[in-house]
Amino acid sequence: MELTLLGTGAPDGLPRPECPCAVCACARGDRARAATALLLDGALLLDLTPGAALAAARAGHSLAGVRQVLLTHPHDGPAVELPAGLPSAGRVPDGRVLTLMSGHRVRAVPMDSPGTGYEVTSPGGERLLYLPPGGSPAGLSANSSGPYEMVVADVVGRPDALAALRAAGAAGPTTDVIAAHLGHDAPPGPELDRRLAAAGARTVPDGTTLIVGEYHAVPDLPRRTLVLGGARSGKSLEAERRLESFPGVVYVATGGSREGDTEWASRVGLHRERRPGSWRTDETCDLVPLLAAAGPPLLIDCLSLWLTDAMDRAGAWDDDRWAAGGERALRARVAELVAAVRATGRTLVAVSNEVGSGVVPATASGRRFRDELGRLNAAFADECEHVLLVVAGQAVVLRG
Repeated sequence: MELTLLGTGAPDGLPRPECPCAVCACARGDRARAATALLLDGALLLDLTPGAALAAARAGHSLAGVRQVLLTHPHDGPAVELPAGLPSAGRVPDGRVLTLMSGHRVRAVPMDSPGTGYEVTSPGGERLLYLPPGGSPAGLSANSSGPYEMVVADVVGRPDALAALRAAGAAGPTTDVIAAHLGHDAPPGPELDRRLAAAGARTVPDGTTLIVGEYHAVPDLPRRTLVLGGARSGKSLEAERRLESFPGVVYVATGGSREGDTEWASRVGLHRERRPGSWRTDETCDLVPLLAAAGPPLLIDCLSLWLTDAMDRAGAWDDDRWAAGGERALRARVAELVAAVRATGRTLVAVSNEVGSGVVPATASGRRFRDELGRLNAAFADECEHVLLVVAGQAVVLRG
């Protein structure tokens, strides 16, 4: 099945006319995007957008053979003129199946927001799922037909939709996930490519023609990632973004609860509100059993609080206890954790503070913590395929 993406942008396109924002400033050349529309085998047009005929011509195609035009979402912009010779655009009721003269079968997939998704099966059996902007399938159950060959969806706006598809087996490791409906909520420039790759997705320029079911190298997801950064750098948000399109994530909070500390409770509450509702939280510093067990991805936030707990247990804050065996005990616990990271079969994203470039602590115990955290970060990073440093909300790739 041949798919041409006549546009890959949000309904109002990208860049917006006379908009001075950074996203629009970077949306030039291959990164300029018309409203998303799909042309399948020259016979089926999904979403009628302004300039569809011209977009098809630029891609080397014609709309003359289109036998069906289907819409996925309400059109709130200016009226779109129907190109001459095209059939009237319509929508298929949820759950209904439409069979075209070309041999394609189209099933309307109900959404959790206004709009309709379409599952298209080619005469050869290849399956494509196309979702509207801001939409996720409603009431998904286990997919008995196996994963789709391709999914075109609003990955940036609704990463949870991709997580739901993965949980139901409708998207698998070989599914080619194409991000569409890209607008002002997408990061500018190459940052978009990096963020999509972390979700196992990609984007293509407008006018690109793809073959559904043809092998394409799906972005290789690193199994172990360490995210470093200073205070309020955005490191936790970056770590959460790396797993927001995956189901059943276990969020490991190493800070625990602090009775009577309302400011800490507020911080914890903000983190919880930001995380997907399908994630489970485990408040523990006992990381080795979690890493050794099979299961869904782990997000550990953060190693600096884990180290605080480890130093508490070793009595490492006191100089005499440090010299009398605390140092050995801490080193053994860190080595056990690093070995567990090396051996784990789970997808892992861990967060830690980068303190090496800060002010030198005034106390011996403060300097000891700084030094031990630096050693822990370095040893942990050695076992990770992917290492990021987040500065002012911007992720710099150190490895991977």
